[in-house]
Amino acid sequence: MTENTTPRSGILTSPADAMLSRAIAETLKAPASDRIQIFEKMVREIESYMAAHPAERPWTCTMYDGTDGSRIFRGGVGHSLVIDPDGRLWRARSYEDFETTYSFSDGTCEIDTLTPLYKQMREYLPR
Repeated sequence: MTENTTPRSGILTSPADAMLSRAIAETLKAPASDRIQIFEKMVREIESYMAAHPAERPWTCTMYDGTDGSRIFRGGVGHSLVIDPDGRLWRARSYEDFETTYSFSDGTCEIDTLTPLYKQMREYLPR
């Protein structure tokens, strides 16, 4: 008796991964003034697609306005994408790369403000 010894990765991939890469690339091609609107639309499309395919790994994104006028897109795996007021895109860690304040009410804790710390982030650039 022989066993199949073909190595397999334990890393799960998702259609959302390629869709997000495409959204970033398309957003970087757009004029800086249009980038927030374009990326937000594409993120909503990814969420809709993934919700319609429940057998796939879940994918969500919560959006916030940064204290500096940026738009922050936070995913469920500890990563964020920030579009700064000048239209530049930044890859961020959801906790380490922001000064965050919280509000507490009715037994809940919610994010109140997010201030991006750009010096700790990596900028996305067109390929």
